[in-house]
Amino acid sequence: MLSSMLLASLIGPGVVANASGGHGCECATPSIDRLQHWLASGEGTTLPPTGSLLVREHGGYAAKVTFLNAEWHVVVVWLGNQFEAQADLSKSAGFWMTYSATDDLYVQLRPASHWSGGDKWLTKVPSTGGKMVKKFFSFKPAAWTTLPELGTPGYSFASALAEARGLVFVGKTPNKLDFRGLSIDRYRPPCL
Repeated sequence: MLSSMLLASLIGPGVVANASGGHGCECATPSIDRLQHWLASGEGTTLPPTGSLLVREHGGYAAKVTFLNAEWHVVVVWLGNQFEAQADLSKSAGFWMTYSATDDLYVQLRPASHWSGGDKWLTKVPSTGGKMVKKFFSFKPAAWTTLPELGTPGYSFASALAEARGLVFVGKTPNKLDFRGLSIDRYRPPCL
């Protein structure tokens, strides 16, 4: 009993909280926090120009992309690991993301019923100056907004949370991005 209490005090509450978070092991195919589809959409000049951003790194995977030129760029993460899937995130507090970015960008919450177009609810993803950081992004409505340049969505933020199909990263400036984690509160992506 004493040894288990000592072990618990050495590993700390963060490890226990992560263990009970339920994200479990990674998928059999490349994934980051069980998210298997990190995709360059072909919108905007990026490296890679299209396809998967996942690369093997340090025994796991990272999603890496470079935005080139002063134009809108689009990177997609499918929450259910296939385009047709959607997730109800209405009970989720938000998500933790481990990333580096050389400039600011945005992440859009795209619902299944209003997937296409730029007129989405979004929140700012601040530049890290190229350093790897872990940051929490809340799903409180006050944390999400719109950009006049992209348009105003004709649906509520609550409805977008209830039928979330993907998180879409958009930016209009050159940027070097490296994603290492994206863990969503109360949501465990299915491995396909």
